[in-house]
Amino acid sequence: MRAEVDVGPVRERRRARPRRALLRAIPWRKVAIWGGQGLIALSLVIGVLFAGSSREIAAGVRVAGVNVAGLTPEEAAAALQKEAARAAGRNVVFTADGERFPLSPKDLDATVDWSAIAATARSRGNWPMPFRGIRRTGVRLFGAEVTPVAELYQPRLDYELDRMAKALDTPGRNAAIVLDGLEPKIEPHREGKTLDRAGAKLLVATTLAGFDRASVALPVAIGPPAVTSEDLEPVLAQVRTALSEPVRFGWKDAHWVVQPTELAELLQLPANGRTKLAVGGKAAERYFGVLSRAVNRVPQEASFAITAEGRVRVVPSGSGRKLDVEASGKALLAAALSPDRREAELVVRLAEPRLNTERARGMKVTSVLASYTTPYSGTADRISNLKLAASLIDGATLAPGEEFSFNRVVGPRTAKRGFKPAPTIIEGEYKDAPGGGVSQVATTVFNSAWEAGVKITSRTAHSLYITRYPLGRDATVNFPDVDLKFENDTDRWMVVRAQAGGDGITISLLGAPTGRRVESEAGELRVTGPPETETVPDPTLYAGERVVEDAGEPSRGVTVRRIVYVNGEVLYNETWYTSYKSEPKIIREGTIPVPEAPPPPPASPTAPPSPPPAATGPTQTGPSQTTPTTTTSP
Repeated sequence: MRAEVDVGPVRERRRARPRRALLRAIPWRKVAIWGGQGLIALSLVIGVLFAGSSREIAAGVRVAGVNVAGLTPEEAAAALQKEAARAAGRNVVFTADGERFPLSPKDLDATVDWSAIAATARSRGNWPMPFRGIRRTGVRLFGAEVTPVAELYQPRLDYELDRMAKALDTPGRNAAIVLDGLEPKIEPHREGKTLDRAGAKLLVATTLAGFDRASVALPVAIGPPAVTSEDLEPVLAQVRTALSEPVRFGWKDAHWVVQPTELAELLQLPANGRTKLAVGGKAAERYFGVLSRAVNRVPQEASFAITAEGRVRVVPSGSGRKLDVEASGKALLAAALSPDRREAELVVRLAEPRLNTERARGMKVTSVLASYTTPYSGTADRISNLKLAASLIDGATLAPGEEFSFNRVVGPRTAKRGFKPAPTIIEGEYKDAPGGGVSQVATTVFNSAWEAGVKITSRTAHSLYITRYPLGRDATVNFPDVDLKFENDTDRWMVVRAQAGGDGITISLLGAPTGRRVESEAGELRVTGPPETETVPDPTLYAGERVVEDAGEPSRGVTVRRIVYVNGEVLYNETWYTSYKSEPKIIREGTIPVPEAPPPPPASPTAPPSPPPAATGPTQTGPSQTTPTTTTSP
């Protein structure tokens, strides 16, 4: 027998659709379109409901704190103008660091274009329809402030800002280390304060345009110093170490002890923005200056000597020595900063000459190309100038193709450089000036270059004729504009030797033989014009008397020809024309009035008539000529 149980099919439970699937099922595009349309509709409704009149200022708009809502621009301008008139004489106190600066709109002639300000206020809520209502709704909710800016009288404003700055500006001060005896201490820093002029200018203009008269703080910029007290704490410890004990200092076998009191004068303590300890300052300059004079030895330059046979030999050079001041100062400081090894040596360097023996011999200077001498004349100061200029020229070297410039080599003729006042020709007249007479050295150089047959590139003659120079072969110079130049137109080095002997100046050009020969031919010194006449009043002569003080000199001209041959062929064929100005004829004329003759005495009736008295009056003297005496010349 079988028993069966009635079992029916089991239904599966229906699962819920995922949330993401539900979201995907929503027609979002349609929702967005519907929402946008609704928002537009709502905006249009708000725009219409709250649009108000375009002539009126929107609710929520304020000008300098004054509510101008609902007013037309004209009404607002009138109201603001009235408010400004009431506030015009009332001060606003501008403050900073306890300083007070009261100012009123009247003080600065403040003016505001209230019509323009009212128009700006109207524009704050004045969009085109239908969006005007939306804009005005935002202004109503959040407000809109219009800040007027006054036009101020600029000179008075600048004056007031200067006054504020003078009272408020405080320069900052960096921390520094100072000595109290031998005890170092830190001088604390101080922050700097400066009026922000641009910010203050705008602040004054906006505040005086408004109606609030409460105190206003001025903008002041605080400037921290570059060096603070904390920055110098490590250096303070260094100074204490440096001044704790003496330092042994010296060179080779010479040593001495620098006591802390002496060392304190040589130290350059941190100040004025410096943060490091150093050896320096005026005391250190004097100290090492004394040491330099004791240690330094000028190197001996190689030179060229002319033998009795007219040959040229090289005088060997010699090394010198020079104290390295900076390195010696650092060595002294390093010893002072050492707690146990307090010894230092001077640092002395080898000083080499600019022209050593090897280089001088390599120049192959073996011969005297030309030599010229001019004798001394004039005062002791003039001769001193000649010797100084010659010493500056002596030893000048010229590479092939290089140009010699008298002004470049000799330099400015000033009292500071040792030149003394002496007669010189200035604008055709003799006057004293520093360096007077130096043109004689230039003339000597010119003639040496002339005889050597080298190319002369720049030469200016004296304005007056000087008899002691070769005819038409003089040269004048004046720093920096009138120069004498010649070119080393050979393929070898040249050297200029200048010797100030007992009787005069000798300039020699040295080099390698060039094979050049010079022929010179001077023409006749021609008179080109009479001297001008200058009349000078003389209070020692009677009127009508004339005495020739100086016969003067006529203007002259001369032509000189130079032909330079090289191995029989002409290298230069030059004609030099020189003109000289006249020197005026000086005549002294009397200025004493001629006295009148006295009347004759009356005749006696018993005595025979007397012969007429001899006429009295000045003696008529004919013109006399004197030869001018020249004691000094260029």
